[in-house]
Amino acid sequence: MASHIVGYPRMGPKRELKFALESFWDGKSTAEDLQKVSADLRSDIWKQMSAAGIKYIPSNTFSHYDQVLDTTAMLGAVPPRYGFTSGEIGLDVYFSMARGNASVPAMEMTKWFDTNYHYIVPELGPEVKFSYASHKAVNEYKEAKALGVETVPVLVGPVSYLLLSKLAKGVDKSFDLLSLLPKILPVYKEVIAELKAAGASWIQLDEPLFVMDLEGQKLQAFSGAYAELESTLSGLNVLVETYFADIPAEAYKTLTSLKGVTAFGFDLVRGTKTIDLIKAGFPQGKYLFAGVVDGRNIWANDLAASLITLQSLEGVVGKDKLVVSTSCSLLHTAVDLVNETKLDAEIKSWLAFAAQKVVEVDALAKALAGQTNESFFTANADALSSRRSSPRVTNEAVQTAAAALKGSDHRRTTEVSARLDAQQKKLNLPILPTTTIGSFPQTVELRRVRREYKAKKISEEDYVKAIKEEIKKVVDIQEDLDIDVLVHGEPERNDMVEYFGEQLSGFAFTANGWVQSYGSRCVKPPVIYGDVSRPKPMTVFWSSTAQSMTKRPMKGMLTGPVTILNWSFVRNDQPRHETCYQIALAIKDEVEDLEKGGIGVIQIDEAALREGLPLRKAEHSFYLDWAVHSFRITNCGVQDSTQIHTHMCYSNFNDIIHSIIDMDADVITIENSRSDEKLLSVFREGVKYGAGIGPGVYDIHSPRIPSTEEIADRINKMLAVLEQNILWVNPDCGLKTRKYTEVKPALKAMVDAAKLIRSQLASAK
Repeated sequence: MASHIVGYPRMGPKRELKFALESFWDGKSTAEDLQKVSADLRSDIWKQMSAAGIKYIPSNTFSHYDQVLDTTAMLGAVPPRYGFTSGEIGLDVYFSMARGNASVPAMEMTKWFDTNYHYIVPELGPEVKFSYASHKAVNEYKEAKALGVETVPVLVGPVSYLLLSKLAKGVDKSFDLLSLLPKILPVYKEVIAELKAAGASWIQLDEPLFVMDLEGQKLQAFSGAYAELESTLSGLNVLVETYFADIPAEAYKTLTSLKGVTAFGFDLVRGTKTIDLIKAGFPQGKYLFAGVVDGRNIWANDLAASLITLQSLEGVVGKDKLVVSTSCSLLHTAVDLVNETKLDAEIKSWLAFAAQKVVEVDALAKALAGQTNESFFTANADALSSRRSSPRVTNEAVQTAAAALKGSDHRRTTEVSARLDAQQKKLNLPILPTTTIGSFPQTVELRRVRREYKAKKISEEDYVKAIKEEIKKVVDIQEDLDIDVLVHGEPERNDMVEYFGEQLSGFAFTANGWVQSYGSRCVKPPVIYGDVSRPKPMTVFWSSTAQSMTKRPMKGMLTGPVTILNWSFVRNDQPRHETCYQIALAIKDEVEDLEKGGIGVIQIDEAALREGLPLRKAEHSFYLDWAVHSFRITNCGVQDSTQIHTHMCYSNFNDIIHSIIDMDADVITIENSRSDEKLLSVFREGVKYGAGIGPGVYDIHSPRIPSTEEIADRINKMLAVLEQNILWVNPDCGLKTRKYTEVKPALKAMVDAAKLIRSQLASAK
């Protein structure tokens, strides 16, 4: 019985790739050094899967930044501003597209479906010249072969690639991206022909767009593309892989009748209804790659239940045509549980990271073939049983409080316009008030202090003194720059979710459970294993300390319940919304304590609200109802004069703008600069927004420092569609990943631009 892995994490068990990339970007190591680390990581991954008994091992899922950017490089679809003309794309052009450089900005970055992974969005139009410009897929296949490992090269499928792209600047809105299929398919043919010539017997084309609500014309594009590729694909086994949701019935019909395709992969963890479609009819003689091991969470698989599912499918497709697989790439899970030496033993027994999931896939394939590893299955059943009955999972008081939330919609009693008046009386802010999103640079020194305090190498007294000094430094910088609403810079925090999770009950933490978010940036999601509550105040001491250092308003900084939920590994034994309500109640307690502690401006970040939106429209309203409700629960008890801010980043907000308004925050700051001010088009189209709003005026994910004129120009564009009395001026996101040498001049330009526009508005009166 065969086994398959859709894709594998690329950062390495100890984030080896992250450190190699950052060293290369900082000029501390060479391209050869980077390539050596990369080759070692790839080799370890392939050998590990081979040793675990996996038959279909993926190659070309490794990337120096992102697999969609790799596809853009393969197609030679480099925007003209990066100066690429022809030949093979080098690391300099590749990283300029991802990160920008001194003279030109980076390409847009957005969420990969409903995950916390970001991809680099291709910029396409009728003028783009496509050419086979990166031989990475073929090179990596050959590399694995030289190590004695036969792999399945993975490509982002042509139709999904186009549908995940955006129109380049200046391209007419009516241009159909799918009209570029005839231009990109010749490059795909070249790549596939080379893979065939190199000896590949299988290839995998990822077409995740199949799970979306697609109209007929888009489905026809799939049929047309694969008919065009059919002769090139002949002689190969071709797997088309889908993931992240159920596949709609119409799309299933299109997918299973694609020409030249021998196998179909489905996510049967998030897509349980797909099983009914398979049982109702599956093309004879084709392979089914059944994704029963969850690629998006870290819970041990219920092996007995998965085996029952697989046996029922075996009856439909036949023993020799069923392949056990992961639900999606393991990119979205942590790498290896072996490195978790400090994790509580009971909780550890409930978990499986990528390396363990590979073993689960193999164990299921063997069990299906009648070679059950009895001790492995027994240990799995014992762990599941211990998790179900563990007293640490359930807290009756929390369950009761969350259940009681159902009756009310938890709104503040006064309209936002009246609240803004009360807040202005108290805060006395100028027009176009300036602020930042929360974090300031996390220096090497700061990280060392936190690390030493955690390791008990310095006393609590020394730690508090060091953090207070850092806060004072951040406050002084902001006062010198003349920023209106200050932040304390968050020097005490490791991560915007982890920091809170560490102080809430029901959360567990890993030492090396890192997951790639984008490029070299990794996050370490907490594990929500039980009912959530807040034993004591979490941020009040630091926020009050910071407020005592200045006469200006100091924002209290919190992460919102939906973001804590979406950026954690969430328990899978109760509905997500129930867990979210529990977190909302914990944050509500914190908001009210901050208010009592004299903090008049409180920011509750919901960076991940849009990201959690289900992929299918039919499920949107239920999600948005409970997500927005959770946010309102956190602040429904504060006074009118307390100003509630929220922040959102990297998402397409235009389709949920009415839910954002329904959150009823006093001020919302939103990522705006990397997406070509797409956000502003909502207001151009006549959506009325009465609360405060700060669309980001510069991109903090790039080291580039904007000029005063550039920011002033951005503010003027905003004033064309937004009232001046509601507009705030702020960067896109937090500043923690930047250096002070970048932050100070960028913020100075921002404040100068705000003052320039203020004076222009005053003289226009």
